[in-house]
Amino acid sequence: MTLLAELEHSVGRHESAVVAFSGGVDSSLVAAVAARALGARALAVTAVSPAVAAGELDGARRVAAAVGIAHETIATDELARDGYRRNGTDRCYFCKSELYDSLAALAERRGYRVLLSGANADDAGDWRPGLRAAAEHGVRHPLLDAGAGKADVRALARQLGVPSADKPATPCLASRIPYGTAVDPETLARIDRAERAVRALGFGVLRVRHHGILGRLEIAAEDLDRAVEREPEIVAAIRAAGYAHAVIDREPFRSGRLNAVLRQRA
Repeated sequence: MTLLAELEHSVGRHESAVVAFSGGVDSSLVAAVAARALGARALAVTAVSPAVAAGELDGARRVAAAVGIAHETIATDELARDGYRRNGTDRCYFCKSELYDSLAALAERRGYRVLLSGANADDAGDWRPGLRAAAEHGVRHPLLDAGAGKADVRALARQLGVPSADKPATPCLASRIPYGTAVDPETLARIDRAERAVRALGFGVLRVRHHGILGRLEIAAEDLDRAVEREPEIVAAIRAAGYAHAVIDREPFRSGRLNAVLRQRA
């Protein structure tokens, strides 16, 4: 059985489903499969909050239209949860609890039978306290259950013509804040402004890590030399976004760097 057939069988056995839909490649593939397997009985829902980078919602709308799934938005308020604001190593648990509480309430009101997420097999080896929140809400993970890792997901998304097949990961803006440093709306907005300012200079895969008055830019290996050549311009852009100081990290961007120690402990 092909991966696509396995996923369609897995999703199609449900009477109806709500897909937790960020517009990233993982949830986009699940949405595309749900549209094929369930048709009008599938709904993609995107959560909107201060922790979501600007432009992500527009991208999600485009993907939903392209794959042919009904799409709605909900507002979530993870900042109202003390555990999220404290930004401990379990921050994602509180974020996902807020998301799944909201999605479960919507599903119950509207008669949808199951919640689906885009968690994939690679997530099982990372520090993912959000998976605990998902388990508490009975969320199903078709990609994870099928053993599909990120490379498999991108390959199938390309095969199906999903617009976000090659989209870089864009996690919650709070992931730029070191554990133990409180999360607040102003800090999230500053990070978002700084990252948008650097992208406007022609750089794609990046993170601005928040260290109080310092914004530390991590940038993809293939763009690092070019960024260093333009360091004064980039530093000025990050400072204009609200940081007193800015620097380009000479180590290239690596997804999940803040979680590396946690994975070793786990």
